[in-house]
Amino acid sequence: MPTHSFFVKTDWPGLRNDIGTLNSTTLHTKISIPPEMEGPGIGTNPDEMLLGAASTCYIITLAAMLERSRIPKASLTMDSEGIVEYEKGIITYKKIIHRPILVLAKECTEKNLNTAKKLAVKAEQSCMITRAIKGNVLVELDETVYIQGKNE
Repeated sequence: MPTHSFFVKTDWPGLRNDIGTLNSTTLHTKISIPPEMEGPGIGTNPDEMLLGAASTCYIITLAAMLERSRIPKASLTMDSEGIVEYEKGIITYKKIIHRPILVLAKECTEKNLNTAKKLAVKAEQSCMITRAIKGNVLVELDETVYIQGKNE
C-alpha cells in the first residue's frame, strides 16, 4: 500500500506565552496557548487543531460514504466539541463530541434514511483520525439525520 507524507513547519521564537507560527502547503496560522490555559489566545492551538482534524476527517468520510451509496443530501453541517480536563497540573484531552446534522434530499426514501443513519455511525468508526486517537480520546456521536421537509 502506498504511503503519504504530510508536512508542517512550526516556529516558536519565545517562551510559554509567546506566539508562534504553523505553515503547511495550504494552512498558514499563528499558534499560541489558549486563554483558558492562561495563554495569549492568538491564532489556533493544539487542542483546536486536534478537534479540527477529527471534525474534518469525520465530515469528509461521511460525505464520501453517502456519495458511494448514491444517497443525495440537501446539507451536511456539524458542530464538534473538544473537552479538555485540567487536574493536578496535568492537561488531558478527554473527549470529542461530534453533532452532525445530515439533511437528505426530498426524493430520498425511508431505506435511504436508514442507510444514511448507519453511515453516520460507520463514518466515525472509519475515520483515520478517530482510529489514530482511539484508546486515548473518547469520541462520541450525537447525530441528527432526516429527509428534507420531514421532521424539520
